[in-house]
Amino acid sequence: MASNIKDEIFKGKIVAIIRGIGSDRILDTVGALLEGGIKLLEVTFNQEDESKALDTLKCLELIKSKYDGQVCLGAGTVITEDQVQKAVDAGAEYIISPNTDINIIRRTKELGKISIPGAFTPSEMVAAYNAGADIVKLFPAGILGIEYIKAVLSPLSHIPVVAVGGINVDNVNQFIKAGAKGVGVGGNLVDKKAIYSGEYHKITLVAQTYLKKLEES
Repeated sequence: MASNIKDEIFKGKIVAIIRGIGSDRILDTVGALLEGGIKLLEVTFNQEDESKALDTLKCLELIKSKYDGQVCLGAGTVITEDQVQKAVDAGAEYIISPNTDINIIRRTKELGKISIPGAFTPSEMVAAYNAGADIVKLFPAGILGIEYIKAVLSPLSHIPVVAVGGINVDNVNQFIKAGAKGVGVGGNLVDKKAIYSGEYHKITLVAQTYLKKLEES
């Protein structure tokens, strides 16, 4: 199952990063993304307080319940082993972190899920991959730039990378052409203003635009 999820990530390429969207809006948000053709989801933990973290788990459970089989569901900003366990229990198939934590990678793999830790340097990328990461999240990709990704992947082409941070409609296909297996897109795709004003059709239209751009890569 884990290998199938990884294949889906490589095939779909665009992971919608859902950050700061409450459980009261999550199903409509996911519905809009699906209508636009995007089924790879990362629901991020809000680390501000326990109630917000609990709502993240509720979002995962709601998505799993309604859209199981239609989406590939992951949890993001996972920074503790306890969060790994809770996210998996709530339905997450892959675990994404902003950093490389060997304990997080190990626990994710023990649970049979896909591990996607964050890395910034070649040393971090290699350390994450050698620790068992399935994919490495290169973050923040927008600051690092296209040329950085090309340069770092030249000697490290065996490490699958998703680029996250600063990805938009204008540069998404450039990151794919540079060698990234996929990208994570947050507010440029999952627009909180549109969601909380009930304009979900805007999410669908932007999702479609991203996919059209990918066809050019």
